[in-house]
This record gives sequence, structure tokens and C-alpha cells, in this order.
Amino acid sequence: MQVGRYHRQEIFYPIGPEGQKKLQEARVCVIGIGALGSSIANNLARAGVGYLRLIDRDIVELTNLQRQVLFTERDAEEMIPKAEAAKMHLSEINSEVEIDPRVVDVNPYNIEKLISDVDLVIDGMDNLETRYLLNEACQKHNVRWVYGGVVGSGGMSMNIFPGEGPCLQCLLGEIPEDGTYDTCDTVGVISPITTIIAAYETAEAMKIIVGSESVSHQLVSLDAWDCYTEFIDVDIDPDCPVCGKHQYNRLEHRQKNYTASLCGHDAYQVTPEDDGSFDYEGVIKALEGEGEVKKSRFFTMFKNDEADFKLFPDGRAIINGVASGDDAQKIFARYIDRQEG
Repeated sequence: MQVGRYHRQEIFYPIGPEGQKKLQEARVCVIGIGALGSSIANNLARAGVGYLRLIDRDIVELTNLQRQVLFTERDAEEMIPKAEAAKMHLSEINSEVEIDPRVVDVNPYNIEKLISDVDLVIDGMDNLETRYLLNEACQKHNVRWVYGGVVGSGGMSMNIFPGEGPCLQCLLGEIPEDGTYDTCDTVGVISPITTIIAAYETAEAMKIIVGSESVSHQLVSLDAWDCYTEFIDVDIDPDCPVCGKHQYNRLEHRQKNYTASLCGHDAYQVTPEDDGSFDYEGVIKALEGEGEVKKSRFFTMFKNDEADFKLFPDGRAIINGVASGDDAQKIFARYIDRQEG
């Protein structure tokens, strides 16, 4: 007798056939398809989660392959966006799952729309600023999410349920200034910790979806190199500006062009507010008289003696070789905003 794709999962008593049906009906958003997110997406697709929205702004590079399990050397050679590469590979793993790739930057302009129609959000990100933004959006719209972060050989994860427990700001406090905390750029990261934290996040996501009583209400903190694991109670901060006072400063702080540094890159990304009117082809045509232009399926590369950037169809640009967000803004204004105007 032939058994079904999910047989081993269905005979696991805490899931069973009813839980499997809930997984197949679930809509999950994974933000960040790098080291954490690619493992999470892989696990969820294999588990049969029915709809996966995969969000990432970046393309696959050779340095990703040390820890980002979904991607190949060909993906890097062809400079395929991570969300699109993930869809391609996951569709070959499980064609029953609907994969919705979004090659976009998560920012105050679009975050609320991106999470508005899903049951659960899972953190695969590599920067605190976007996590704090997601925390505000999920609190505002009462969307459950699973936090996870890694650096070096250590990592942590916690479920965040608006109105039921502490939020990310309760856990971490005010976001520290750049340069005052370790990042993957400064101390590196090893693949075992990304796999372990991704596994914790995936297991918690599955428990949340099936309605398990085993859902964790603690922070798990562990180190793969020094071999320790701690489970820590986290209290709600009554003075928390986000879940206590319902202040959403990051969501409400909008500017014409949003600038963010890219982890692992000597680059800054500039994202204009997208009202659907960006003339991608028109800007490319104008750039052809300014320097070397090379167009791919997903973006266009531009380079001359002054500027080096990738331009995406939504108007977003990754400016390479700049020392600050202000320098990136100047390049953006000179070559992209000017053409639009």
C-alpha cells in the first residue's frame, strides 16, 4: 500500500491528520530568505504548509552558500534574487505548496500590506531595524510572529503573540546604536547555529498552526560551539512604547527615500515610496547615455567612474562602494530621481 507524502508527519500524534490539514490551509510569511529563512522555508515546504510568501531584497552570492541551504553556485553565477531562487527550488521539492516570492525591501511603506493576509510571520532577517519595524506592524495588526536571530555561534528565538505576552522591544529594549553590538559582519556566523535556530522557529510555527499546547512562551538562547541551551522567562514591560503604549514610531516615520545599510556588503539600499508610477524602462534608457548598463531578468546594473548600482523595477537601488546613507542618497538623486523627474 502506498503511503502519502506526509505519512510520517501525520502519524506523529501531536500533528495527526487534522493537524496536517491545518498546515495545508495555513498562510505563512517568511521575511528574509538567507541563512535562517532558507532553512525555515525548506522545512515548511516539506511539511506541507499550503502558502508561503517569501520576502527578500537581495540576490544570491557565492558567500551565501556557506550557510544558506537552498541555493547553488548556479544561482550565484546568474545573480538570481533569493526569493525567486527559493521558489524555483522549493517548487521542485513540493509542487503542492503555493510559493509567493516578493523581491522587495521591507520598509514602512509596505510592511503592513505584506503581513495583512497571512496567519503567521517568521523572522529570517539579518538586521535589528527591520525586526523592530516588523514588531510594530505585528503589534498594530495583531499578527503572531516568531523571532529568531543568530551571530557567531549563538542564537535565540521567541514566539511573539500581540496582546498575550512580551514583544520584541520588551525583550531587547531600545535598539542599540550601530557599532555597539556584534553582527555577522564583525564576528561572522557558522552554519550549525543557523540550522538549529531555524529548526526551533519552524517547530514553533508548526505548533502554532496546529494549535498545540506545547507552544513555547519562553526565550530559548543557545550556542552551538560552547554547547549550552537556556530557556528564559521574559516579562511584559508595562512601559514598553510598542505593546504597552501602542506607539508605532518606525511605521509612522516615512521619508521620500528610505535608506538602509546591507549586512555583509559595502553598500546601501535606497527605496523610494512606491506609488506604482516608477518608469523603470524610461530610467534605464536615460542611464544608457551615462555609463555601462547591463540588464538582467530581475534588475539592471549600472556603472561608470562615479557610480555603481543595481536598479530594480520598483525603483529600489542598491548603491555599491559608498561610505554612508547620505552618499547613497546623492547617487540616487543624481542618476535615478533626476531621470524620474
